[in-house]
Amino acid sequence: MLVCRSACHRSLPLPDLQIIILALVQGVTEFLPISSSGHLRLIPFITGWSDQGLMMDIAVHVGSLGAVVVYFRKDVWRVITGSVGLALFRPDQNTTLALRVMVACVPTVLAGALIFRIGGDALRTPEIVAWTTIVFGLLLFGADRFGAMTRGFEDLKLPAALLIGLAQVLALIPGVSRSGVTMTAARALGYDRSTAARFSMLISIPVILGAGVLKGAELLAIGDTRLTIDVIVAVVLAFFSALTAVALMMKWLQSASFTPFVIYRIVLGIVLLGLIYR
Repeated sequence: MLVCRSACHRSLPLPDLQIIILALVQGVTEFLPISSSGHLRLIPFITGWSDQGLMMDIAVHVGSLGAVVVYFRKDVWRVITGSVGLALFRPDQNTTLALRVMVACVPTVLAGALIFRIGGDALRTPEIVAWTTIVFGLLLFGADRFGAMTRGFEDLKLPAALLIGLAQVLALIPGVSRSGVTMTAARALGYDRSTAARFSMLISIPVILGAGVLKGAELLAIGDTRLTIDVIVAVVLAFFSALTAVALMMKWLQSASFTPFVIYRIVLGIVLLGLIYR
């Protein structure tokens, strides 16, 4: 998820290699249930690079957001037309989907706005990222292993959407993984893997967009609005890497489980702990 770390006003340009790795890592990990914040914490440990800055944060999130919009364009269009139908009091299947997405996003939007106002850096430590990466990976395994798969996308009800949205609030804690915790909640409620991933991606769009607007406003406030080649490259790389990752994950989940992602999370968490406590 989009965050501003302590050095968020760092100036561009950045080294080319840092831009490439940052964009690819963010694009690949943003929508997989493996914690993008855990990976972004790992990169400075390995490379010694300083923070990439607020503008680059926004750039890579714009790229990854564009990817999920393109991949789920039919569902996105349904949500848009459904939102118009809600405004005009013309209920149909699209308005039902739009209402589910809205309800799921409200808790995170409210909690995120509160944290943005009061500052949320207290939890942004390497130790918390490492432990949440492991713990919430195990929770994903439990939900996927023991959760029923009796419900599909069209079976998604309003109370379930709200519960998934409440789970999404936990992703404001670094290392939890927004996609991971929402997929965990959906699987625990008995929705199949494809439905869990599909709904998780849909409700990511308003959340990432809202965070981007807040950070964009902050960027305007500090007067740093330069559009550079670095930013363009980051957007493009994040877009294509995220699009590839989402497509491969959705294909994988048609016939396989979340277990490889769980194993990866545990390994990542252990690596982080090793780097922290070495």
